[in-house]
Amino acid sequence: MRDHRKLAVFHKADELARKAYSTTEAFPRSEMFGLVSQIRRAAVSIPANIVEGCARATEADYVHFLHIALGSARELGYMLELASDLKLVEEDSATELASLAESVSRLLNSLIRSLRRREDREH
Repeated sequence: MRDHRKLAVFHKADELARKAYSTTEAFPRSEMFGLVSQIRRAAVSIPANIVEGCARATEADYVHFLHIALGSARELGYMLELASDLKLVEEDSATELASLAESVSRLLNSLIRSLRRREDREH
């Protein structure tokens, strides 16, 4: 079984989720069930899908969950742009989180490509 704790991308994604939670604390109360909830859900989805993928038996399932994590990272990036445009968060905070989300996306893409190359070599 794969150990998600050995993956750099998991640790970056975990950091992103924690920072998303702390950053959204400053959002207006009126957004608690709107953008705050969506940002937190997307942010937590990233490391959660990495963990779930690691627990799957097949490489194909693993890659599938990494793709879901990647989609959540992209979704989060958009929501942070929107929150910044709506002046719900300081631009610096949104930029920092968006940069971290982009870093996680790059790491996920690299891991997916690596797994696919390995699978191609084995077949």
